[in-house]
Amino acid sequence: MLIRRRQSTRTAQRGDTLIEVLFAFTIFSLVVVGAMSIMNQGTIASQRALETTRVRAQIDAQATTIRFLHDAYVANFKAGASYAADTPSGQWVAMTSGLTATAASAFGGAATCPAAPSGSFILNAAGAKYVPGSSGKLIAASTVADVIYDPSLTELTSAQGIWVEGIRSVAVTDVNKQNTRYIDFHIRACWDSPGQGAPMTLGTIVRLYEPRS
Repeated sequence: MLIRRRQSTRTAQRGDTLIEVLFAFTIFSLVVVGAMSIMNQGTIASQRALETTRVRAQIDAQATTIRFLHDAYVANFKAGASYAADTPSGQWVAMTSGLTATAASAFGGAATCPAAPSGSFILNAAGAKYVPGSSGKLIAASTVADVIYDPSLTELTSAQGIWVEGIRSVAVTDVNKQNTRYIDFHIRACWDSPGQGAPMTLGTIVRLYEPRS
């Protein structure tokens, strides 16, 4: 009787086998890896949403500045008149006088962000100033598409992954449409976002009509 009790005690105190320990460790590892993957995806989604919001704000700032310059030009328009370069009307003339492209460049679907095409420009939204692409300030985005200013917010130092293309409407022979002249401003942004196989792109088009005498 005593012997049976000892055997029963030893059986009840038996530890886990190596297979049981490995199985428990495997389950624990899967849970940890799954939790980390979900957390990582959430972080990437939050980062992408933050970047999109930031870029959209920059695009809206460009659109607002373009409309401001246009409104100033229309308000002061006189056939054959000239405008001081440092005025909003003068900035509109400088921005639109060199538009030669007949169509916007291809955008979206590429494996890498395209360079801003010839004739592109950017606007200093803080001072409503036209900055041509020839200034060398249109460069690729290092992190997210953004317009960078100096600490005083008066000078635009670079436009990273964001640019504007102005496309003037073609001349028409229809007498009813000859005075319906407009410019489409394609505001574009492209940058590499974490967790994305292709670049992120955002853009909008602002159509503004030119006054005619």
